[in-house]
Amino acid sequence: MKNKEYIIPFSGLKQGTHSFDFVLGEKFFQQFDFEEFISTQIQVTVQLNKMSTMMEFAFTAQGSVRVPCDVTGELFDLPIQAKLDLVVKFGEEFNDENESLLILPHMEHQVDIAQYLYEMVVLAVPQKRVHPGVLDGTLQNEAIELLEKFSVKEVREPEAGKEDNTDPRWDALKNLINDKKE
Repeated sequence: MKNKEYIIPFSGLKQGTHSFDFVLGEKFFQQFDFEEFISTQIQVTVQLNKMSTMMEFAFTAQGSVRVPCDVTGELFDLPIQAKLDLVVKFGEEFNDENESLLILPHMEHQVDIAQYLYEMVVLAVPQKRVHPGVLDGTLQNEAIELLEKFSVKEVREPEAGKEDNTDPRWDALKNLINDKKE
């Protein structure tokens, strides 16, 4: 994916700190063929600290993504907060094998941060997404009602001194075990 909006040209920047702001919406994630988010509203701030031999990027994201609850299927806005630090150095050839270090060729004058933005946000979403109403008991829907209907209401412990009514065949096997102990 090549999108000019997420390419930062650093060659004309002076040494020091520079700030860039982005808004990530549905279109951004569709470019990666990622369709788990129904809608997104994520604000990203990128702080670039340009030095003579390298650059440091500090990404911070805050916002929400609309996703279905894994328990009920209800859509809800899941708050997202994420941070990512990236060091960019220069070398003979491009290398992005290390997740926190990017090596660009010496003649490069810009960096594409789209992949880093995508990974930062997607990895900030928990594996199990549960509607806040399920957690605090305020959500009422058909799935919750069915879960409550078929859940175990009470666990009964056998009373002390009272024998369970068991199959006599099992009693015979228990006697065999007891005979061996004696």
